[in-house]
Amino acid sequence: MSLDKVEIEVLQTPIFSKKKIKLHKNQIKDLGKAVKAIIENPEAGTKKKGILSGVRVYKFKMVNHESLLAYQWDPKEEYLLL
Repeated sequence: MSLDKVEIEVLQTPIFSKKKIKLHKNQIKDLGKAVKAIIENPEAGTKKKGILSGVRVYKFKMVNHESLLAYQWDPKEEYLLL
């Protein structure tokens, strides 16, 4: 029995794209690792409450500084917010 891999489309908000452009190569590498970790385990981030319900925040190290990645998860799409 084989399991088919589900393709996940990762979408970026315009704000996320603008912030990412300003990062250095080593920061982008750390960000990429964080995105892969979220794809492998969509529930890795902490759920937000209130107005931000539906948003999760994933904490990770970016060049020895703690960073937060906000995202929304849908079984077929992942939205990188900020």
